[in-house]
Amino acid sequence: MRLATISAMLGAAIASAAAAQQFRDPATGQIWTPETVGRGPVDLSNPVNRAFNPQAQATRPGTSAQTPNVQVLSSVPITAGPTVPIAIIDNAALSVIAGQRWQVVLQLSNNSAGAISPVVACRFTNSGSLVEEAQANLPPVAGGQRVGFTIYGPPSNLYVNRADCRIVAPV
Repeated sequence: MRLATISAMLGAAIASAAAAQQFRDPATGQIWTPETVGRGPVDLSNPVNRAFNPQAQATRPGTSAQTPNVQVLSSVPITAGPTVPIAIIDNAALSVIAGQRWQVVLQLSNNSAGAISPVVACRFTNSGSLVEEAQANLPPVAGGQRVGFTIYGPPSNLYVNRADCRIVAPV
């Protein structure tokens, strides 16, 4: 008798917990629970839903050449030598401009005393698959300067989850 009472009480507690986690959509009247959210068919032909299955995206990788505008941000110590490269890039931030293009914002530090004309290449990928390559030919950067610039990638209707950038020249 005691086991049946505990079992009934436990069943009531589970039912009330499940009811507390339900949500009724006011627009459709559909009841959502943790078990039903995210389930069901998704129209992957709609660009809005491509992020649900980015591997299904078929693209023809292209290459673009760019000459971005640079903004001087600060000065850096002149430390280039056997163990310090002439230039380094850092603070890369991948984002999307809705309805336009993917972009990566970067900073480049010229660690040398002389002016350089850097070339930066970026690979925009989707789960390891190449979507687009971009090569940016920067205007001359004076010695000891840190500059910021933006490299634009593929259209925003393509899914990108990573942008790997590297300095091609000077090396």
